[in-house]
Amino acid sequence: MALEHAILVSLLEQPGSGYELARRFERSIGRFWTATHQQIYRVLKRMETGGWVLAEEIGQDGRPDKRAYSVTAAGRDALTGWLREPVQPEAVRHELAVKIRGAAFDDDAGRKRLIAEVERYRADHVATLDRYLISENRDFPDRTDPGQRLQHVVLRGGIAYERMLLDWLDDVLGTLRDL
Repeated sequence: MALEHAILVSLLEQPGSGYELARRFERSIGRFWTATHQQIYRVLKRMETGGWVLAEEIGQDGRPDKRAYSVTAAGRDALTGWLREPVQPEAVRHELAVKIRGAAFDDDAGRKRLIAEVERYRADHVATLDRYLISENRDFPDRTDPGQRLQHVVLRGGIAYERMLLDWLDDVLGTLRDL
């Protein structure tokens, strides 16, 4: 998947400025597809040049004008073509898993440091799960709308992933402490 496709989906859900897109990526899409503000602006410019999005200048009192983007027919066609392509399974690359396996070759002090790292990593995922649960209650009051139902099922996947990861991290911590 290219960043262009994630931007098209986000703009079809709700047109907006580059800044608004970057905030949406931070709040929701970012755990599934990450992008920096600079990447988003660079890709938006390329998409505008390619005719996939249309930018409208919007004046703002006391602030610089902003450019609000919306998807053109060509952009929708590009997204539809991509949606119909088969998806290849991703290869999982998990640095922490390699470190956990490598702990068999470290001493007790190294394993204690690894326990601290797994605890820190776990705390980050607890915070992510908490954000997802807050978002679920805040953002999905109408679970009958087809667009919201599809957004919600993706969020539920994120919630399930975080819960699975936390269960695994608890197992890892138990195993490391038993050593």
